[in-house]
Amino acid sequence: MSGTNFSAILKKYAMAIVLVLVILFFYCTTHKAILLPQNINNLLSQNAYVFVLAVGMLLCILTGGNIDLAVGSVVCFAGGVGGVLLDKNVNFITAAIAMLVIGALVGMWQGFWIAFVNVPPFIATLAGMYAFRGLSNVVLGGQAINLSTETAFLNTFGGGATCYIPDFFKGTTLNITCLLAGVIGVVVYIFMTVKSRANSKKRGYETAPLAGTVIKTVIISAVVLYVTFKLASYQGIPTSLLWVLLVVLVFGYVTEKTRIGRYLYAVGGNKKAAKLSGVNVKKVYFFAYSFMGLLSGLAGILTIARAASAQPTYGLGYEMDAIGACFIGGASAYGGIGTVPFVIIGALLMGVINQGMSIMGINANYQKIVKGLVLLLAVTFDVLSKKEKK
Repeated sequence: MSGTNFSAILKKYAMAIVLVLVILFFYCTTHKAILLPQNINNLLSQNAYVFVLAVGMLLCILTGGNIDLAVGSVVCFAGGVGGVLLDKNVNFITAAIAMLVIGALVGMWQGFWIAFVNVPPFIATLAGMYAFRGLSNVVLGGQAINLSTETAFLNTFGGGATCYIPDFFKGTTLNITCLLAGVIGVVVYIFMTVKSRANSKKRGYETAPLAGTVIKTVIISAVVLYVTFKLASYQGIPTSLLWVLLVVLVFGYVTEKTRIGRYLYAVGGNKKAAKLSGVNVKKVYFFAYSFMGLLSGLAGILTIARAASAQPTYGLGYEMDAIGACFIGGASAYGGIGTVPFVIIGALLMGVINQGMSIMGINANYQKIVKGLVLLLAVTFDVLSKKEKK
């Protein structure tokens, strides 16, 4: 492998390498506690909303470094409406659909102003941040709603101690269903990797070096099996994780394999060139913010399910977590660059830092300082890479 190829690989997987190093650091400083089954479970469950919102935020950032400042307020608004409906004994499926619809409508509302009226995304979503936070307080009347009796809702969306996929094989020490799911997932991943490489060669496309592909596949498979084993040692797969996986798979496919996905990158890479090529830039903006709203509705469901309540204060700072996850995960501040898997890595890195410092007993204020510095370094890396290319 040439030095140039090695340097390119190092840049591409920089955040993944940093994540591994950070985990190793906390593995030593927390006396292995960071990798205890319960802590891994908590890391995935507690950050489910970040994973979901980060995927939606990526769609906005791809269009040219644009962001959505309203997502935290939309999470609270959708969750508040859902909490009120559940409190009135509305069927939990109906309540969940209502929250998704509200999120989508809010996204379409903001997308309209941004795409068709040309209001700058920062201003349009800043207005939404204030407006929907106020609406959240109006809907909830400034009071919290307890959802502890809504067992079906909590179990379906991952809000309590029983919110796990049941072990259909009744394992004694390990959750057999969880283990099988991990093994099947790895087999499918290996099959898709081999198939994709074979199709690329058949069509004459350029393919990555075989050694690099094998190493990447082995590492990812090993990580999946390790995490699966840890979850199986605790209580199995949290139901919230299934929703995260669904979002990652769907939008990973959309961004990489569909026309609208290519348009997102094209608009972010060069808006004028994309427009001259026949891309309907307004529809691309509308698409990005509409689905950001839909995913905010889903994050609202996961949030109130996790907390077993709906409160006017929910969602505070969520937009910053999502934006941070995207930039730390390699999304460009200028748009046109970023992938769903690496955004998830960025969200995991933030989650590991939070959890590791919490286990060490570090003050929450210092945790914010570290997260801020990590974000600054990630964006600086992006800026310097752009200068180097020029």
